[in-house]
Amino acid sequence: MLKRRLIINTDAKNEADDQFAIVQGLLSPSLDIRGVIPAHFGTSRTHTSRAQSREEVDLLLDYLRLRDTIVVADGADTALPDEFTAVPSAGSRLIIDEAFESDERLFVAFLGPLTDMASAILEEPSIQDRDVVVVWIGGPPYGGTVHEYSNEFNLSNDVNAANVVFSSRLTIWQIPMSVYTMVSVGYAELEGRVRPCGPLGDYLAQQLIDFNAAHGLNMEYRTLGDSPAIGVVMNPSGAMWRDWPRRRFTADCQMIPSDGTSVLEGPLKPYRTVDADFVNRTVRVAESIDSRWLLEDFFHKLDQFAKKV
Repeated sequence: MLKRRLIINTDAKNEADDQFAIVQGLLSPSLDIRGVIPAHFGTSRTHTSRAQSREEVDLLLDYLRLRDTIVVADGADTALPDEFTAVPSAGSRLIIDEAFESDERLFVAFLGPLTDMASAILEEPSIQDRDVVVVWIGGPPYGGTVHEYSNEFNLSNDVNAANVVFSSRLTIWQIPMSVYTMVSVGYAELEGRVRPCGPLGDYLAQQLIDFNAAHGLNMEYRTLGDSPAIGVVMNPSGAMWRDWPRRRFTADCQMIPSDGTSVLEGPLKPYRTVDADFVNRTVRVAESIDSRWLLEDFFHKLDQFAKKV
């Protein structure tokens, strides 16, 4: 079986869906998980978001009995201060080291902000010439799609980082808000397919229900919006894709046409210079996801795990 090298970067305690994506990734035999990076998720709810993400990652690894098996490297505590200054961390170093460790393609799935990828680029610009694919859950819709959103959360937590990554030479697969919100699970499905799967299944189901209740969300479902990042690495044909010209993002999370400039140097040379090739660079954008396959794959892997422990 072809095993794809993957790092998971996750703001794990932000909501209740990262947990499902992390578990699916770690239970997938076609993925060679090179590490998990706990990420920050801004300061709107807490000033210790990265630390909380680390606690959640460690908890999931305990449930999976993988605490001593999977590398965990903490990401940055904060967003980039600008488009030229890295926020170095063990997480950004892990990305750099893995990118240069092998000529085999490295996927880095971002379930939150792009801070640690942008920092890796600014710390080691030559990473742009390695075979690295950034898979990002984030950003507003493309092509005039009608979809209610305001300051898409993952983008809003580090707009500077998004602009650094999108102006880089790296390959980007993007799953925007209009697509990732289409992967949902209902409470009845949780009770029938997730909760019965041992202590881990019970935890996954209950923490999702508890999150909705704690935030006054009067509904009987939740979007598992981070799972597509894992799904498209396992099964790239499980999405419909379209190439779009690279964009820039404004402070209020709107997409605007690129001005043809790119961050080409690290933090020691804080200037912007014209990159003639930038105007021809594209981002691979998912327009739909095979949610049936994605969810059933998760349900069955969780069930199989529960039966083994």
